[in-house]
Amino acid sequence: MAAAAAALRRLSASCCSALTPPPLFLRPPTYPSTVSHIRKWKQWAKTLTPSVGSSFAALDNGPDATLLCRELNWLLDDVVVHQQDDTSLLPILDHPRQDDSQPVYLRASLDDLCLMWNQRIHQRRPFQYIVGCQHWRDLVLCVQEGVLIPRPETELIVDLVSDVIREHSDLKDGVWADLGTGSGALAIGIGRILANGGKVVATDLSPAAAAVASYNVQRYNLQDKIEIRQGSWFEPLKDCQQKLAGLVSNPPYIPSHHIAGLQAEVGMHEPRLALDGGSEGMDYLLHLCNEAASMLKPGGFFAFETNGKEHCQLLADYLSNGLKGSFSEIKIVSDFADIPRFVTGFRSVPK
Repeated sequence: MAAAAAALRRLSASCCSALTPPPLFLRPPTYPSTVSHIRKWKQWAKTLTPSVGSSFAALDNGPDATLLCRELNWLLDDVVVHQQDDTSLLPILDHPRQDDSQPVYLRASLDDLCLMWNQRIHQRRPFQYIVGCQHWRDLVLCVQEGVLIPRPETELIVDLVSDVIREHSDLKDGVWADLGTGSGALAIGIGRILANGGKVVATDLSPAAAAVASYNVQRYNLQDKIEIRQGSWFEPLKDCQQKLAGLVSNPPYIPSHHIAGLQAEVGMHEPRLALDGGSEGMDYLLHLCNEAASMLKPGGFFAFETNGKEHCQLLADYLSNGLKGSFSEIKIVSDFADIPRFVTGFRSVPK
């Protein structure tokens, strides 16, 4: 595991120039400090969390003090390197020792750390944008401003695809599409489970998202299996009509009038382009359904994430009745919280 992690870090360093600044965990530990100084900084940071954590939770179901303290530990784990190796300093930060003057090295200066934590507390900047990454499945995906932070529930789409290609082996060697790829999470998750002949083409309208997705694909050395194309939805896929073995998407599905009421970390900082699904939140979901029939090959699979039960029911009904005959085996699948979240199905095979 350590050797694999070191190899991945070396590969990541080779393409770091794609993101400015690079994620914290990939920056070199060039700032000298001491255990004592880091402990004092952590104590200062912790004093900011109790009152604001309570107010955030009450205001918009934002992070409470417990989560903020957990994020503080994650931040330090990314930034502090003990004796210029990968040993975590966290176990000794909360317990004074005789050797507190021992040197440590930081991936960011203490002034930068103060700025980061003030942004987290006073501006509600998402923690993932501060550290530059999000842990998703067994991946560490780089993210930055202008790119949607991948959510845990979206992980289930990879599981759905895995189940389908286990039952329909012909889909494992085909071309798949991930529309609105963002950080490239779904494309990478699916690309890793396809056979050697399989491929994923991922699209996103945002130049920032396309750049970040390409960066993440390079980090996991999947350039031969995943292609990132910048453009709106199906426009970059004109060469794939009637050829796709599968199609997945986590499109914008929040109703426009709900954006202002979202948690501040989301509504104030994440890209509206990746959130706003129109007046009822269905604009892009319906667009995906309308175009899917012309893109999927007969027997091809699709999985779309939605805003919940009402969207799932509306979409399933539209696929069954509004597009009657185009799709089969349409199902509604719940997420980890047992909330109806995904609509799946297959392109009908002509009789």
